[in-house]
Amino acid sequence: MPADDRVSVAYEAALSGDVASVRGQPGVRPLVAASWARSLRRGLDPDRPHTEVAITHADLVGQRSRSPLAAAMPVVRDLLVDAVADDGLIVALSDGFGRLLWVEGNRRVRDEVGRIGFVEGAVWREDVVGTNAPGTALATGRPVQVVGPEHFTRPVQAYSCAAAPVRDLASGRVLGVLDVTGGAPAASGVMLALVRASAAAVERELARLTRDDAGPHAGPRLGALGPTPTLRLPGSPAQRLSLRHAELLTLLAEGPGGSTADELAVLLAPGALSDVTVRAEISRLRRVAGPLLDGGRPYRLAVPLATDVAEVRARLASDDVGGALGAYPGPLLPRSVAPGVERLRAELEADVRSAVLRSADPDVVERWTARREGADDHAAWDRLARLSPPGSAAHARARGRLTLLDRALR
Repeated sequence: MPADDRVSVAYEAALSGDVASVRGQPGVRPLVAASWARSLRRGLDPDRPHTEVAITHADLVGQRSRSPLAAAMPVVRDLLVDAVADDGLIVALSDGFGRLLWVEGNRRVRDEVGRIGFVEGAVWREDVVGTNAPGTALATGRPVQVVGPEHFTRPVQAYSCAAAPVRDLASGRVLGVLDVTGGAPAASGVMLALVRASAAAVERELARLTRDDAGPHAGPRLGALGPTPTLRLPGSPAQRLSLRHAELLTLLAEGPGGSTADELAVLLAPGALSDVTVRAEISRLRRVAGPLLDGGRPYRLAVPLATDVAEVRARLASDDVGGALGAYPGPLLPRSVAPGVERLRAELEADVRSAVLRSADPDVVERWTARREGADDHAAWDRLARLSPPGSAAHARARGRLTLLDRALR
């Protein structure tokens, strides 16, 4: 039996509820079987991809301009778009949420896939559309090729696709997914290798641009959001910080007037530290931060220090909630138990959450519910249910999660 036929038989068996028998069946890759199982558990419709474009063109343009991937689009066009368009293929680049920000390439194929919802602005995560290369690459965090009948929804089975995540090399965070979609050429091993190489080239280009941004005229910047704190000094690439050094710089950035050793001791530890310990920590920090610290007392910064915390606040102040979410990769120094940091962490998360719950943009609310902080946020799921069109995938997902949360509360 041809390989495609074996996959089709296994696919129908999986849809009938016999998922267990599909695992290990000849011709069915474990990655595909696992993705089918996830798609079935989510109750996705195999006959229609429930893609949504709940975003205006103006908002799409804004998201593109804010995306770090925008700077790498010339590389994508040179390496992929120009190379594959004549072969009846298209190239898509999504953000880390799974939204297709750019879809370029062969015009005929773009029109064809547009009829199944593969268009700029649409979300093609696996939990929305089922097994597909860009969505499954985002779900698994690794390069994926999905060939014809391996797709979960039948209308997509006319196409093949190869995709690879694009990461920030400094932090490892997935920024988006690079994908090639079309006919038989997209199913080749050569195409998957080309996509992987192109994604790696994009990562290197973004890293180069980051180094250039850290030139002699760029000011110092503290990255304290998420699990890996970093400090970038003028003329140098970003360096990882110890948790204690990140705590000190965060507290000093929040109090530009300076803090005494006694004040820092109370802010740094639940039981307070000794003055001697604080002075020793500051001394070690000077070896890392150099001229960033003033030489006198009380302890203060010698020059302004930009922080990602301040960027999130600025975007919230200008009512750019989507931009604030994009600049908020995670809680402030999540491993810290310093009382001063815990207070700032709680305040910032509360500010972001409040802005999300006030937002009238269902995409913003859905992005919050997709995060760890929003996964069990009853108010956010309720807001998403109210904002999403009845019958849409987002509305159904929100109603289902509300049912689970209500059951758990009872």
